[in-house]
Amino acid sequence: MGTIRRPATEAEARALASSIRLRILRLCLDQAFTNKEIAGRLDANPATTLHHVRKLVETGFLAAEPSRPGPRGSTEIPYRTTGKSWEMDVRESGVSGGNAAALDAFLEEIKLAGLEEGNFTRLGLRLTADGRAELRRRLQEVFDDFRDRQPPPDGEAYSLFVVIHRDVSRDVSRDVSPDVGRDTGRDA
Repeated sequence: MGTIRRPATEAEARALASSIRLRILRLCLDQAFTNKEIAGRLDANPATTLHHVRKLVETGFLAAEPSRPGPRGSTEIPYRTTGKSWEMDVRESGVSGGNAAALDAFLEEIKLAGLEEGNFTRLGLRLTADGRAELRRRLQEVFDDFRDRQPPPDGEAYSLFVVIHRDVSRDVSRDVSPDVGRDTGRDA
């Protein structure tokens, strides 16, 4: 059975409605990074990333690990993803921008990897409500299975981005002229 997601609070949904925050969560998935390291990897201003890191910590998506000595006697605090976002459903939160943030984060990450490195697949389907629910459930089972596996020490980092959307360009009930599909006996 797939992960049961709980509705996100407004604060949680707002925290996830930012592409840079989503990228921070992905970055800190396998290992902890300090704010300075996060800023460097994202090619961002450390003050900007600190604002986002604090918001993610405040909402429980990032956790601070024990501090460690930094350069010239400073103290550094590394942060790691808690996995909480996997258990969230932001759709009913009333906060907009989450899907756009996810798409923007994906586009930034795939640009870094190189478009030719991606394994792209598109599929057009016709589904009933039950068929769509089955597709979502079965995909979720696959996602949960792979997420729950112990990562192999020699494994490489991969990411997956999947979108199920209405294909309005193929929807024959939309914007169709009454003459479309009718044989008028004229050559066009």
